[in-house]
Amino acid sequence: MDTLSYRTKSVSKEEAEHRWYVVDAENQVVGRLSSRIAAILRGKNKPTYTPHADTGDYVIVINAEKVRFTGKKWEQKEYKDFSHWPGGQKLTPAEAMLEKDPRRIIERAVRGMLPKNKLGRQIFKRLFVYTGPTHKHEAQKPEVLSLSKKSS
Repeated sequence: MDTLSYRTKSVSKEEAEHRWYVVDAENQVVGRLSSRIAAILRGKNKPTYTPHADTGDYVIVINAEKVRFTGKKWEQKEYKDFSHWPGGQKLTPAEAMLEKDPRRIIERAVRGMLPKNKLGRQIFKRLFVYTGPTHKHEAQKPEVLSLSKKSS
């Protein structure tokens, strides 16, 4: 019996193939969109997924200002920031975050779904979020990725 024929291959970061995807965030729910993006960044959609290696893909998100929340989250959801000084906690409502910098809504949601270590910080660098329908990564020839309910 050939035992080498059914061994699981552990892919290193040098052997991993990274593809580029474009995701349109228009009318997408933030949490569901972010969880799918985090899985792609991590490489969990590939048969070569290796938990300890950076095997994921690059993701470009466009139209970040057109995302939506369910329920009353636009009024009730607050983002906490802390300066590590006494009295340095700041609470920012989701509506104010959308007006100030809509990219941060998606970035914070995706970052919270990645590992909290060196690998997670390295994976997060492959996420590019833009307001509006244009991006500056046309040279990489990204594929359009549909994350709607009907396709997944």
